Order: sequence, then structure tokens, then C-alpha cells
Amino acid sequence: HLHRLRKDQRGTVSMVMGILIVPLVGALGIGFEVSNWYMSGRGMQNAADAAALAAATNGGANYDVEAKAVAAQYGFVDGANNITVAASNAATCPGGGNTCYSVTISGAAPLLVSQIVGYQGDTTLNGGAAKQLSSVAVAKAMVQPQPLCMVALATSGAAQAIRTNGSPVANLNGCNVMSNTAAQCNGSNLGAGLGLAHGSSNGCGVKSVSGVDIVADPYHDRATNIPALSSSGCAGNYPQETRHGNAYSVVTGNQLSGSLSLSAGNNFKCGDQMLTADVVINTPPGTPAVLVIENGQLDLNGHALTTADGSAVTLVFSGGPDSGGTHYSHAPTDNTNGSGGRLDLNAPTTGPWAGVAIYQDPSLTTGLDVAAAGNSPTWNISGLIYMPHASVTLKGAVDKAAHGHSCVVMVADNFTISGTAGILQTDIGQCPAAGLTMPTATLAARSALVQ
Repeated sequence: HLHRLRKDQRGTVSMVMGILIVPLVGALGIGFEVSNWYMSGRGMQNAADAAALAAATNGGANYDVEAKAVAAQYGFVDGANNITVAASNAATCPGGGNTCYSVTISGAAPLLVSQIVGYQGDTTLNGGAAKQLSSVAVAKAMVQPQPLCMVALATSGAAQAIRTNGSPVANLNGCNVMSNTAAQCNGSNLGAGLGLAHGSSNGCGVKSVSGVDIVADPYHDRATNIPALSSSGCAGNYPQETRHGNAYSVVTGNQLSGSLSLSAGNNFKCGDQMLTADVVINTPPGTPAVLVIENGQLDLNGHALTTADGSAVTLVFSGGPDSGGTHYSHAPTDNTNGSGGRLDLNAPTTGPWAGVAIYQDPSLTTGLDVAAAGNSPTWNISGLIYMPHASVTLKGAVDKAAHGHSCVVMVADNFTISGTAGILQTDIGQCPAAGLTMPTATLAARSALVQ
């Protein structure tokens, strides 16, 4: 019997299994839980990635709301089920700079059977041991500058700083228009690629985009080139036009006709200037000139003011406040019922006034508004038309100068374009050659994960 008992192994397997069952169950438990942690982490990471991209694309004051809303769509609701979703718009981007958006999603998973092998977790959940889970994503908002050929600064508070009425014929192909308030285009989208507005944009541009960041005055700094009033020699003497029925006149010394030869640098005119015949401006070869009209307007009076081939000029309107009941105007005009006259100016391509054709001193606040009318080109300008506080009404054609590059950029307080005005019928893609850096508006493009 002892011999038979010694050879009997029928309970051996049971004993071995009994010894191994604990580590086997523990191993299976650990494997299951690690897999569960991994899958939960993957879900968290996917949610964090999507939320970070949403925050970067939104880019506004509610970026965090956008991020949490997207995370919730993935099942991770901030503040529910011990889930925390935190978003930041000051994350450090790879390579430096706090211009990235980060989203961190954290939570905890309760331990199931992994404690059998002694793992006690690294946090607690509802009083029990748990595993801390966390995922982080960092995204960068990719911005894309858009060149602008019309900018309405709207510092006056004009509700619709760009407005079209009727059926103006415009071809702003290759550039865009921007209003710092709203833009409303009726009858014509101006042919611009993008009609941008800080407020609502309706009907402007092939594509209308609302909610764009305000564009700061891009050329205010050029005012440092305006000479001091004391250097003009005007000595407070500013002859003004007088009206006689439907006709206007000015003193002989302020009448312009024939050839106007300007020297390099600043050339001063005091008070209103009236053309009594067509005028051709000649400047030294290769040397730009500046024509400064102090406390006065330029009355085309039905005639043409043209830069000769090879000449270049910047027309500056400057001056001081109205004095003694006299109200000064500081703009080009045409007192022959607003039509018939023509400006044909080519801006210099080099020097402090590079690319600038017409410049109103931004310190001036009155006598600045402009209305141009006529079916033939009223303004043929190559370069910048800068009138930051002016209301500009265009009922006539605007295009490039006869002897200049195809570049026209207009900056004003607000624009109204009506009738059948023809605006920029020539391609305007030559601003770099004209010496002018075009203003830009920044639009968010597709955001990208960077971490």
C-alpha cells in the first residue's frame, strides 16, 4: 500500500495549479488593466489632439470653451466622472515662443485585479486605489497674411466702412478689401478675392469673411516725413478759392497750368491750388519730388494733372487747424461739378516716400472728404492713396497711372462706391516694383499639431 501511495500522482496537477493560479490570475489582470489603460489613454489623446486643434483654429477669447466642447464630443466632459480638461493659449511652441495652444485631459481608472500582484496605483478614486491617466496635445495656429488694396480704418465709427451701391465695375483680382467695422456690397462684390470685415461682411469679395482682426493704420509712420509748417515759407498766408455763382477763382499765384517743374525733395504750395489748364509735372531724372500743399485743396477744375514719363511725385496735404473762420480743405477735388478733371500720378519707387502717391497728414481731422465722379478715369494713380480720416465717395473710375506700375492701394476712413464707377480695371500685382509694401490682414489657416 505504501508503495502504491508513493506512485500515485493524481493530485499533483491540482496542487501545481493551486500554487500557480494566483500569479496567473494576477498576470492576466495586469494584462487586462494595462490594455484598458492604453485604450483609455489613446481615447484621451485623440480627444486632446482634436481639442487643441479646435482651440488653435478658434484663436479667440473663447478658445477654451471651444476646446472643452470638442473634448466632450469624444466623451471627456470637464468636471464629470473625475475628468479634467484644461486649455491654455500660452503654451511654449517647439523652438520657443508662447504662441501655441495646449489641451491637457486627465482622469483616473480604478484598479480591478492588478492589486493581486501588489500594484497599488498612483492616485485614488472614490476612496480606492486608481491609475492616473493624462494626455497632452499642443497645436499652433497657422496664420496667412492676405494683401489688401482697400482698407477702411473706420476710426470715425462708420457702421459700414465699405459700401457699394448700384453696379460699379471693379476688378480687384489678386487683392482683397478690409473694413474695420462692417462691409456691405450691393450690386457688385468689387471683384476682390476676399471681402474682409471685423464686423459682418455681406456681398463683398468672391468670398466674404466676417470677424477678422482689426487692421492697424499701416502707413501712419510715414507722417514723420512731413516737413514742419515753419519750413514751408507760407508764414500763415493761405489763399483760398472764392465762389462766384457756379464759378470759382483764386489769386493768380495759386493758379497752375502748363509745365510744373519740381526740384528733388520738398516743394511747397500755400493754400488752394487751381488748375487753369492741363499741368504736367517734371522732376529730376531718377530723383523723386514731394509737392506739399499746406492748408489748401487741389482743384483740378476740369483739367488733368499728370506726371511726365520718367518723373515721380508724392502729393502731400498738410497744415494746421482752421483759423479765423476760414475752413481749410486738404484733398484733391474738382469744382466743375465734380467731374471732368483727372489725376495721373506716378509715385516714387525709392526714398522715404517710396510707393506713396497721395498722403493726407493723419493729424488733420477736418476738410478731408473726397468725391470723385465721371465715367472716364478720374484718378490714374500708381502707388498709395492715403486718407485715413476721409470719407471717400467714388462715382468715377480709378486705375493705374499712364507711366507707372500697376499698383493702387487705397486707405481711408470709409468708402462708398456707387453708380457705374470703374475701379482698378488693370491688374494691380506690381506693388513690390512700385516700392510699396501692401497692408495685410491676418486670417487663421488650418492649424497643425506640433506636439
